[in-house]
Amino acid sequence: MKQKFYDMIESNPVIAAVKDMDGLEKCCQLEDIKVIFILFGDICNISEIVRKIKEKEKMAVVHVDLINGLSPKEIAVDFIKNNTAADGIITTKPGLIKRAKELGLFTVLRFFLIDSMALENIRNQQYGLRPDVTEVLPGLMPDVIKEVCRISKTPVIAGGLITEKKSVLAALAAGAVSVSSTNQKVWMM
Repeated sequence: MKQKFYDMIESNPVIAAVKDMDGLEKCCQLEDIKVIFILFGDICNISEIVRKIKEKEKMAVVHVDLINGLSPKEIAVDFIKNNTAADGIITTKPGLIKRAKELGLFTVLRFFLIDSMALENIRNQQYGLRPDVTEVLPGLMPDVIKEVCRISKTPVIAGGLITEKKSVLAALAAGAVSVSSTNQKVWMM
């Protein structure tokens, strides 16, 4: 699954992060978008959302923390694995990453970088957990992204507040392998 992700972002490092059906429909029509982060839905419609993405032969990664009706427990990952065709999950919870890895799902551990303690959490959690990639938000801090890339044992995605091409290029230049954005203009850069 990890190699599939790298193959898909090789030609376009922009990941479409969708927060509603309109965004989902638009990014599914964009040939250059290969990876989609799903940031909305509920237990009644998540399998249909994932199905639409998979029909377009794109990689579907579900942010399990944002799916209404799922608990913050490991069983939520089992639900995604057993009831959808999702390729992986995004979460801020280390226990969910561990369970997803056990089930063979692609894993994205998301961190909100608000202070030096958050940066230290990245350093500490890398050793035992080993998600497939680490996502840091906001993605507008090239110096901090460079430091995260230096200390991280996994590839880094920059996300959050990225709205301009110069921000995409700065994040990539700082060492991020990709950027995720809900901004539809970024999807077409």
